[in-house]
Amino acid sequence: MLERPGEAARRPPDRRVVPVNPRGRRRAVALLLLTLVLPGSAQLASGNRAVGRLALRVWLAVLGLTLAIALLGLVSREPVLWLVTRSWVLGGVQVLLVALALGWAALLVDSWRLGRPDLLPQRDRRGLLAGLLVLLLVPAVLGWAGTGVGRARGAMTSVFGAGAAEKAVAGRYNILLLGGDSGSGRVGLRPDSIQLASVDASTGRAVLFGFSRETENIRFRPGSVMAGVMPEGWTCGDECLLNALYTWGEDHADRFPAGTEEPGLLATTEAVEALSGLDVQYYVMVDLQGFKNVVDAVGGLEITVQRRTPIGGGKSPVFGWIEPGRQHLDGYHALWYARSREGSTNYERMARQRCVVTALVKQLDPQTVLLNFGDIAAATTGVVRTDIPHDGLAQLADIAVRTKEQKITSVNFVPPLIKPWDYDPEVVRSEVARAIAESENAPNPSASGPSTPEPVTEASGSSAAPSPSTPAVMERPGTDPDADTGDLASVCSAG
Repeated sequence: MLERPGEAARRPPDRRVVPVNPRGRRRAVALLLLTLVLPGSAQLASGNRAVGRLALRVWLAVLGLTLAIALLGLVSREPVLWLVTRSWVLGGVQVLLVALALGWAALLVDSWRLGRPDLLPQRDRRGLLAGLLVLLLVPAVLGWAGTGVGRARGAMTSVFGAGAAEKAVAGRYNILLLGGDSGSGRVGLRPDSIQLASVDASTGRAVLFGFSRETENIRFRPGSVMAGVMPEGWTCGDECLLNALYTWGEDHADRFPAGTEEPGLLATTEAVEALSGLDVQYYVMVDLQGFKNVVDAVGGLEITVQRRTPIGGGKSPVFGWIEPGRQHLDGYHALWYARSREGSTNYERMARQRCVVTALVKQLDPQTVLLNFGDIAAATTGVVRTDIPHDGLAQLADIAVRTKEQKITSVNFVPPLIKPWDYDPEVVRSEVARAIAESENAPNPSASGPSTPEPVTEASGSSAAPSPSTPAVMERPGTDPDADTGDLASVCSAG
């Protein structure tokens, strides 16, 4: 039958409505959720079964390997730490994580396709697409973790070197901790902070010895390199301070035996060995100019400030203050708090620096490290120097975990314990031996179960009485005897 002219134009358009199919909608959502929980299961059910089987096997193998490593870590941490400190292992983990992220994302997109969104109403299609985009965040996080592992691998390669690991001496590892200051206006690098960490290799109990950068009259151990370079010792008065040895060594490298690497570091290390009577196995130097990046990478530091501390001073005006009370310091303010000189002595600065280091150690828990893994790795690159080799990382990391569970004792060789410009070396060495003996004989908190790490025990300055052989404290010209204190509790507390 023929249509009349104009009848087709008058007829309403043919609008096809896709019928609502609840089963199709549920099926599409189920395929996406299956892929989220068990990648490859959606393909086994409705798609390419060969791809599904391969994806499911890979996923189960990864889960099994992760579970096996976790169980191994419960039995013994050191093998797991050995694995995660191998550059080639981290490289493999990086490739695996990125590959898993890409594969998982592809499977999610394919599962969305298998749900036939073209057969769903427009509202359901939009909802399904939104759900896909949300679920794609999961493999995106996995890929981000892979890039973080890559950054950590790069940092580890640049910071830690090759070579054989040192053995513990008398059951202890002694690590020299230096805070280097190469800021503007300084000629050469002089360690601003000089500390020696002595850690029991079996229990993790640690004693932190702080040496004033103004320590004078250092005579080196017989047979040491510096004893040959300076038979009379570093004994030229105010010009021969402990922290100046580093610069002197670098400027007089020709006086050291041929092949000596980093003579300034060697001179400083042997000076601390002579003062403490301990053998130093390793050193760690942190450039204070980059320290703020490390603090920012862990999200800042919680410190209770006891004394108002200026920002600025010296040759520039004071333009801010760090006020007393509980403070959350970002990297900029933590660095100023550790280095501020205006209105305080070097001994108070030493106490503030130890407080900042203690706060950083307390906050480096596994959760913080995992959440900020890439940022921490990037922040340490170019900031931290050490001679700890890759082969020694696993054991030291295992000891460090135990150290966090123990009380840390701090002994600082400042007034009134000793006068850095006039002291008896035997008093220093006997105090070192006493502190180590007390640390080793202290009750083991882990024997009664897990406990919260105890705060630092301070044994310096006004918080510890001088030994009978220590001469009375005398005021040195240019210092305030009331401010000459290394008492950590009177200056600040970490956390």
